[in-house]
Amino acid sequence: MEYTPTQRATQTYQILTRLSPANISFLTQTDPFQLLISVIMSAQTTDRQVNEVASVLFERYPTPQDLAQADIELVKNIIKSTGFYNTKAKNIIGTAKALVERFNATVPLEMEDLVTLPGVGRKTANVIIGQIAQKPAIIVDTHFARVVQRVGLTTSKDPEEIEKEVAKLLPPHHHYRYSMTVNLHGRQICHARKPLCFICPIAQWCASFPIQ
Repeated sequence: MEYTPTQRATQTYQILTRLSPANISFLTQTDPFQLLISVIMSAQTTDRQVNEVASVLFERYPTPQDLAQADIELVKNIIKSTGFYNTKAKNIIGTAKALVERFNATVPLEMEDLVTLPGVGRKTANVIIGQIAQKPAIIVDTHFARVVQRVGLTTSKDPEEIEKEVAKLLPPHHHYRYSMTVNLHGRQICHARKPLCFICPIAQWCASFPIQ
């Protein structure tokens, strides 16, 4: 049986939200500034590594004012294990300075403001919009993109197009929850190389499942 993308989105949302924890968070930081910096650092590394580094970084530089004045070599040394540390150190110090200079040391909660910060793209901005502002947000990372492609919600490989296409399939108040449950599903079951299809709770709605 052929299902429309809207049917697949609706059914997978209902199943995953029922089976997933009420609160899903992959980074331990809840302070808006510290969460923002942590998400910037999370590119091309694990959340576990970011959480370990963040505890050291924010003990030394807990506020935008502190990090804005930090010595970049010291910051590089702290975050080195996350990879791409030269660029990340430049971006997180630059973001801290921008927050102090342009936003009164407060994290903005609008997409058009967030993406002006160094190292902040739509994915990072949507984390802040969804978790901190509690507004509709589709967070497209590698896990989310892989799952929604496999279940037939989109054929695009462009993150912004995926965000737009999936957003059209669900009511806005489901967007952030869907982002987090799908991400968790991608981490636990719908793996990139060896997805666990035969224990997958949304297999019947998956366009990639071998038995329809």
